[in-house]
Amino acid sequence: VQLQESGPGLVKPSQTLSLTCTISGASITTNPTYWTWIRQPPGKGLEWMGAITYSGTAYYSPSLKSRTSISRDTSTNQFTLQLTSVTPEDTAVYYCTKERRYWGQGTQVTVSS
Repeated sequence: VQLQESGPGLVKPSQTLSLTCTISGASITTNPTYWTWIRQPPGKGLEWMGAITYSGTAYYSPSLKSRTSISRDTSTNQFTLQLTSVTPEDTAVYYCTKERRYWGQGTQVTVSS
């Protein structure tokens, strides 16, 4: 299983951060599986942001729920993260995972004007 994050590396404050995770070697609809987004701000630990299940049900961290949306595209075997109203505190390395067993390499996102 391989996962690859993609998206802009620089986002301006107040804008929406959008990242895509492309999956190979597994199907996003395989029962039962779930797919997660996790981030790590500089100098801090890992933070679970949310997940989407094989059936398309999404779950979110309570602290980020109001700004986060996770969706999937079964035709392209991808899932996406949208984080609205970003601030510099959202600067982090963002990872997509399959059940926290398989991880993408991570993508650096910096929020700055």
